[in-house]
Amino acid sequence: MTGGRAGNVMQADFATGKEKTGRGLRWVAETIVGLIYPPRCPICDRVTAPECVPCRKCAETVQLAAEPVCKRCGKPLDGERAEFCLDCGKRRHAYCQGKAVFVYQGNIRQSMYRFKYANRCEYAAYYAREAAALYQDWVFKNQIEVIVPVPMYRWKKRRRGYNQAETFARALGRELGLPVDAGLVRRVRNTVPQKELNGGQRAANLKNAFQLAQYLSYKLQLPLRNQQNDQRNQLLYLGILYGVYQ
Repeated sequence: MTGGRAGNVMQADFATGKEKTGRGLRWVAETIVGLIYPPRCPICDRVTAPECVPCRKCAETVQLAAEPVCKRCGKPLDGERAEFCLDCGKRRHAYCQGKAVFVYQGNIRQSMYRFKYANRCEYAAYYAREAAALYQDWVFKNQIEVIVPVPMYRWKKRRRGYNQAETFARALGRELGLPVDAGLVRRVRNTVPQKELNGGQRAANLKNAFQLAQYLSYKLQLPLRNQQNDQRNQLLYLGILYGVYQ
């Protein structure tokens, strides 16, 4: 019995030592990367200290989306009496509810442009941190189980090198502790950039552009809320994450 206890203690000490060594190696690696590629403010893109992301000046100027907002798309509203913005009051949407993180003005416009087109993938950590702070309670209240980023057309992704919606989704998944499935929805048709179109043209532009993957039972084997529901009903519990001006 004594020998067994001693063996267990030695194994525990060995495991603890491995964990400490792993943390130490990660710290060394992160320090070296930080020296070669110092952190940049995700708003102004200037080099800043690791503890100041974003930099203090930019942190004071960024405006987060706050109430009152449209109950459908999440756009900030001028008055507190209206439930919906003018656009959502005139037409129906295919989604239940949208959420905005930032008010799209000032330096955040250029920040999102660099994130999408200039390979500033590190910005995703800041965006996700702010999104989780604003909407973590909403996410769990609505029992969202999987984050699904909107896919890019394959040759566009190869040309750019990454899908900004997927990059953001993975950062948000880490913040919320939720799985991310970038393969559940595929873009099967190339489309014109949405920012160049009006409302009606955007809907026509996206028609038949996406396709669900064949494995609707879902590879994580998530349990159905109601065992009598069919596989299609699981999609009601997926969080759909849109990119910036996708």
